[in-house]
Amino acid sequence: MKNTFKNKTILVTGGAGSIGSEIVRKLIKHKPKQIRILDIRETELVDMQRGLNSHQDINFFIGDVRDKERLNLAMKNVDIVFHTAALKHVPACEYNPFEAVKTNVGGTQNVIDTALANNVEKVINISTDKVTNTINTMGATKLLAERLITSANNYKGTKRTVFSSVRFGNVLNSRGSMIELFRTQLKKKEPLTVTCPEMTRFIMSIPQAVNLVLKTAELSKGGEIFILKMPVFKLDDLIKTLIEELSPKYGIEPKNVKIKEIGLRAGEKMYEDLMTEEEARSTIETEHYLIIQPEINISHFKKQKNKYKKTQKKRYSSKQSKILSKEELKEILYKAKIFN
Repeated sequence: MKNTFKNKTILVTGGAGSIGSEIVRKLIKHKPKQIRILDIRETELVDMQRGLNSHQDINFFIGDVRDKERLNLAMKNVDIVFHTAALKHVPACEYNPFEAVKTNVGGTQNVIDTALANNVEKVINISTDKVTNTINTMGATKLLAERLITSANNYKGTKRTVFSSVRFGNVLNSRGSMIELFRTQLKKKEPLTVTCPEMTRFIMSIPQAVNLVLKTAELSKGGEIFILKMPVFKLDDLIKTLIEELSPKYGIEPKNVKIKEIGLRAGEKMYEDLMTEEEARSTIETEHYLIIQPEINISHFKKQKNKYKKTQKKRYSSKQSKILSKEELKEILYKAKIFN
């Protein structure tokens, strides 16, 4: 993987976020020529700049992916783009749908256009399980972003740019995640607001998510969607584990923590999918990854039938997957340093 990034100029959109900032920290170890971080959040950028001030090859840009002219300037002489900028909160997108369209769809098209204009080598788009069998605005906009990324491989002409996506599950301890919310509520000795205890979700740590992104940059040929094989947890088990492990740290008896069930939020699902039955027909797999190959005809793309086996999965859903036991979940949470 070192050769993929060594001496390359790399742009990370949304680079001050949970995933973007970790991508930057991992990339530093691979000795790129330069890393450019583009984000609209001034305070987070400044904080990040202070933390990385010993690295002279990192540049910080205040800018929005909605602003094509600004994005084009940031894209000059870039080799690889990691596109993490997005509106990601389901209820926020549900109540502000066209804002989600402007960022998640328009912003992604701007990334495509400016990458082609600057003959970028690779663009890796960060997507989500919310796109699969979606029922909400966030998922719909991110699904369209995925389709834009895949189809860009088909109309790029003689440009060298390769476009691919990755799909994430729930990323542990990412900014604005449910764990962050529950920890805050425990600290304030407030009831934990739970949507539905029987809800299930795919789970991955921030390092796992970033490793998937970097591996995708290494393996992608253009048009694929990469998915990490990941475990599934039940919300009720997560809540009980957090109460048991975190309450004593805040001087609270676990038995005294109250839980308030509030029901599903706008656009929320009981279960999540990472791959549909239709997608499974064109999906191959490795020991750790599922790779959905493009269904549209991309002239340069050669399906990797011989190198990897065709998946035997008919669908990849948190409803049909084995659920982690409480002890297994606790072990994952400890490894992710959730209780520190």
